Amino acid sequence: MKTRFFWLLAILLLLPALAQAAPLPTISFGITEAEGPQQVSTAMQVLLLLTVLSMAPAILLMTTAFTRIVIVLSFVRQAMGTQGMPPNQIIIGLALFLTLFIMAPVYNQVNDTALQPYLAETISQEQAFDQALIPVREFMFAHTDEKDLALLMEIAKQPAPESRADIPTLSLVPAFMLSELKRAFQMGFMIFIPFLVIDMVVASVLMSMGMMMLPPIIISLPFKLLLFVLVDGWALVVGSLVQSFY
Repeated sequence: MKTRFFWLLAILLLLPALAQAAPLPTISFGITEAEGPQQVSTAMQVLLLLTVLSMAPAILLMTTAFTRIVIVLSFVRQAMGTQGMPPNQIIIGLALFLTLFIMAPVYNQVNDTALQPYLAETISQEQAFDQALIPVREFMFAHTDEKDLALLMEIAKQPAPESRADIPTLSLVPAFMLSELKRAFQMGFMIFIPFLVIDMVVASVLMSMGMMMLPPIIISLPFKLLLFVLVDGWALVVGSLVQSFY
């Protein structure tokens, strides 16, 4: 024990001398004056690239099935009245894996038509980007209402398109998100109905028994959980969500 303490003390005493003999590298960040317009342009490009990369996950999720799935799962939790059960991490994780499951055919097509040819250097970067957009746009077109798309085209003051190729992606993405929000709230309303009926029945029974001081949510929560378990609610909700995209 004393020997180990002696060696440790010796190493600590020798550290300053070692640092002076061989200084350790450091990393510093700073802002200096640009020597020309090219340096300013390069700095702005790097800043723009970092901004796009930070927003890339959100942009990719908004063009997938994630929006509808996470909203419906949140409605399920609110309808049951279980507060924070299941936790947000479980809801987001389940929504992400279901999104990957639903989007697998689209991503496989992107990989076959855009990524692999680009890695094989048979197409350019611009061609790969255009090829990757085709299956993603087809998915969004399949789940976008014409009314929402017409609304965005009208707001952008764009002429009536003759085909899908004439519709810009910047108008298609918000129209797709509006359609997803509408479908998610429709499914959430249908999920709320059976739980609302249970709450109304429990509240009526408690009022008829004169137990108005007892919160109905305390009595109705076990019945809602029992109903949800008996009908295999998670399987029904997940199955309905997945089938709504096919």
